[in-house]
Amino acid sequence: MEYLCTTLDNGLRVVSVSMPHHSSCEVLVALGVGSRHESRHRAGISHFLEHMLFKGTADFPSGLELERAFEAVGGSANAATDSESTTFHSRIHPAHLQDGIALFASLLLRPLFNDIELERRVILEEALGDLNESGRQINPDNIVARLLFANHPLGQPTVGSRWAIERLGLSHFRQYYARHYVPGNAVLAVAGPIDHDEVIAAVRHSFSEWHGPKPPPVKPWTGQEQGFPLLRWVRDAGSQVSLQLAFLLPGRESDHAVNLRVLRRLLSWGGMSRLMLRLREQLGLTYAVEATLAQYADVGLLAVDLAVSPGNSLAAVDAVLDQFKKLRHERVPAEELNHLLNSYRFDLEYSRDQVDEMALRYAWCELSGCQRTIAADLADLDKVTAEGLQWTARELFTRERLCCVAVGPYRSVERREVDSFVAEWSP
Repeated sequence: MEYLCTTLDNGLRVVSVSMPHHSSCEVLVALGVGSRHESRHRAGISHFLEHMLFKGTADFPSGLELERAFEAVGGSANAATDSESTTFHSRIHPAHLQDGIALFASLLLRPLFNDIELERRVILEEALGDLNESGRQINPDNIVARLLFANHPLGQPTVGSRWAIERLGLSHFRQYYARHYVPGNAVLAVAGPIDHDEVIAAVRHSFSEWHGPKPPPVKPWTGQEQGFPLLRWVRDAGSQVSLQLAFLLPGRESDHAVNLRVLRRLLSWGGMSRLMLRLREQLGLTYAVEATLAQYADVGLLAVDLAVSPGNSLAAVDAVLDQFKKLRHERVPAEELNHLLNSYRFDLEYSRDQVDEMALRYAWCELSGCQRTIAADLADLDKVTAEGLQWTARELFTRERLCCVAVGPYRSVERREVDSFVAEWSP
């Protein structure tokens, strides 16, 4: 077995990944709460609350004291919030594992919610990074999400809206914390030279007092009638236009999920990927181009990002969409597919050497209910075929799923040309 999992009486799932030849442990707590759990009036509260937990606890009254305590056991605590989850993690020396787990209990169970106004200013500064001097959203990820998931929490930026951030108060944090920061909504994972029974004993000692109700259900994605393809242009200063082309996809449990992960690597994984070869090495249109894949429980998207000179927007959009068109009409050659799958297998094997990757992977397995062990991923790759990849491309890379966003100093004539090309694109 790649990992062990025990569910405690309070509902907390405890995962251990034995990596006996390592010299460090990774402790990670993942909670099933993120921006898609928020209402419009509370947009950004998941991310804001994550910040607040580092501002002191009943045991360590200030953030400085808490950070010093983590450093004393070999760590440096950090956290991240996304659409569906919030994670807290730190490297911990194996000799201090019990003390490290106790620190996570203090962080998660006994926060003081200090310095709200100070942290509000910090988060508002963070949010400003996505806006231009006129206050318009210029982050292509956020613009695409808003277009694809209009009127749904998935369309909200993780950092939230300025309007909501300015109105969040202590009572809102306490209510949200009580609903979502509950043991039945959490997974604690430890990876490193550890023993499962010892981990369970340490977690029971520190987390046995944690109780709470069943977490509230998430608002499902039911799909919305929209006029595809979706296009949005945002004028901004600079020397380049940032482009993002995205396709709306089904969720991570769909029959296309594995093929999509392979296709994402085919398009964008190193210098031999199709997008880099075509747009950089052959056409010289951009310095870098990247494809990213987001697979949520019930919906997803594949996005391609690049930056080009204003006069090259049409050529870049044409070149990117041509790669998707080829995937629909041509099977991936056997040599290219074998090379791609082997590199994917190597990366999966290499991840076994990273305590942070192992803790995150298996915490996510339990939290999401999607059992993507390394063995399962390797077995899935053995079933991938050129015919299957073409089937997925034909089903999903269509004009009726396409969204295109451009941010920068574009010219009106260029906008008209791109809009016309995308509207008439025939895959």
